[in-house]
Amino acid sequence: MRILCLAYQLVGHMGLSYFLDETDDEVVAVFTHEDSPGEEIWWPSVAEKARAAGVPVHTTENLSDPATVQQIRDLEPAFIFSFYYRNMVGREILGIPPGGALNLHGSLLPSYRGRAPVNWVLVNGETRTGMTLHYMVEKADAGDIVGQAFIPIESRDTAMDLYRKMAPAGLDVLRAAWPLLREGKAPRVVQDTAWASYYGRRGPEDGRFEWDWPCQRIDNLVRAVTHPYPGAFVSCRGKKLLLWDVLPVPGRLLPDPPPPGSIVTCCDEGFQVATGEGGLLVRRIQLEGEEELSGVHFAERHGLKPGDLLGTA
Repeated sequence: MRILCLAYQLVGHMGLSYFLDETDDEVVAVFTHEDSPGEEIWWPSVAEKARAAGVPVHTTENLSDPATVQQIRDLEPAFIFSFYYRNMVGREILGIPPGGALNLHGSLLPSYRGRAPVNWVLVNGETRTGMTLHYMVEKADAGDIVGQAFIPIESRDTAMDLYRKMAPAGLDVLRAAWPLLREGKAPRVVQDTAWASYYGRRGPEDGRFEWDWPCQRIDNLVRAVTHPYPGAFVSCRGKKLLLWDVLPVPGRLLPDPPPPGSIVTCCDEGFQVATGEGGLLVRRIQLEGEEELSGVHFAERHGLKPGDLLGTA
């Protein structure tokens, strides 16, 4: 069976590796992305995996270009698979493979359609997510579902933790679905739009928080955008104060709660800051223009003490 892969990042490497290493099917070409010089690259290279297997690699970003559409048509793929490829696939290409064009999406569709689902589920405090293999249609992530795998979200999971869970979960879905797809016997479950939700792309500015938020809400954001993402931050004397690792401390801090953003205590693990509801133990922190430090070393460097207000201290 002739397979065309649109693939990037860890899940893209996993999907391509499945077809190259575990099946006798032919990967006729791979379309992927050039790594961005401003991005923290932590995943294995899809391009290197493909080239090592003798598979042609293309990095064009405009799949709708007529020459690219004709190029894909000439490859005569029986199926097209998209594994964390970042661009939408247009109607001209979706109609080429007789077996269909399928996408592996990082959520439990129909919830969390769209961009950055791994970050959004953490921001929103979800307790589970998953991987969904579905047919691609012109509307993002709205096609019939072939298979899903559930992934529990643990209380301290970061976006990186979830990504590392998603690759093996996606592989399980692919292993179960591909034999059925080859035989034309795979299920097609129509998505229930009553449960559908859509989220857009996130940028660095979406990492902003305020100290008057509840501690759990801040913690959710920190875990969603900590390394390798740009980080959660609050303004501090005209600079960004970035939190990389925190621990929420629910409940009332004192009979008379201090103002949000003020230092409550300093300890061996870091320092605790008052929030709009509860406190936040800061364990890794960075002031824009300085290196990242432990909470303990940051407090020592800046002379923080109980009662100080971050932003003025």
